Amino acid sequence: MLFTSSPVSGQIALQEICVIDPSARLRRWLEPGVGWVELELSWDTFVAHMRKAPPIFCRHVCPVQMHVPLKQKDGDLDALVEAARQLSPRLDANQTFSVQTRLFGERWPYSRFDVNTRLADELTTQGFALDVRRPAQILSVALTPDAGYLGVSRAADNLSDWAGGVRRFKAEPEQISRAEFKLLEAMETFGLSWPNAGSALDLGAAPGGWTRVARVNGLQVTAIDPADLAPPLAADPGVRHLRHTAQRYLPGTDDTFDVILNDMRMDARDSAQLMLTARRNLKATGWAVMTLKLPHSHAERVATSALGLLRERYTLIGARQLFHNRNEITVALGRR
Repeated sequence: MLFTSSPVSGQIALQEICVIDPSARLRRWLEPGVGWVELELSWDTFVAHMRKAPPIFCRHVCPVQMHVPLKQKDGDLDALVEAARQLSPRLDANQTFSVQTRLFGERWPYSRFDVNTRLADELTTQGFALDVRRPAQILSVALTPDAGYLGVSRAADNLSDWAGGVRRFKAEPEQISRAEFKLLEAMETFGLSWPNAGSALDLGAAPGGWTRVARVNGLQVTAIDPADLAPPLAADPGVRHLRHTAQRYLPGTDDTFDVILNDMRMDARDSAQLMLTARRNLKATGWAVMTLKLPHSHAERVATSALGLLRERYTLIGARQLFHNRNEITVALGRR
């Protein structure tokens, strides 16, 4: 199996895998945050256990069912096509597929597009239906200068629909900050949907990236931050900006919201405690998304402590170190 994490969280992600399969053995790091692991469990058994307790720091997994020597020459493509041909019996002919390729290393005589095209052509020739947008199953391909790793799996079993968990969004002209991508990725990862109408509370809102995303999706937003919001938001009648800290605002308000957002820079446990206070401001059918900022050492211990606090008053929808997270994790919460 290959697993992917943030480069700084590789060891923690490996530990998460070893919790599921104590006999798992690291064979090689393909690059920081990308590991090749030999499992004792079968892939299907591993996935079944992983579904019961999803990892937080491991963002993408895929099976390795074939290992192909490479020479970084055009002839590699023929070897990969042959590997795809041998793996084709693992594909369900009644389900769509896509090829996801990752290249590790700087110089290649061919591109990811070349690999995807050659392998997809081979499989479509065999009668399999290609769907690059919403495939039901994936042929995962990871190439290092000396070896290729290939495997077939259901897309739903890989933790992320994107190769290596690398989810990219197109920047919009109105974008205020890159933090918007974190919220967009969280919505996808945790299967959240914006209410058709309603209100949102954005704690620590400035300069307003998450507030803007909520407004684009039709919500009236109460933005809490002593600092200024971006001028377009400051002029937006759908945004109520209160120049308070969240610690000052929350104890004194009875306002309730359909969505609560929190991307504040503070210790993860302090932020979790603040969300315990905010729980009474979340409507019964509402949800919350927050980030937990982690230290460079003992990150897993701090995350576990903060999540334990949140579980006291919330249902944990999900927690993951997303592609757009840095030294933090993103958490989705429902009102218990």
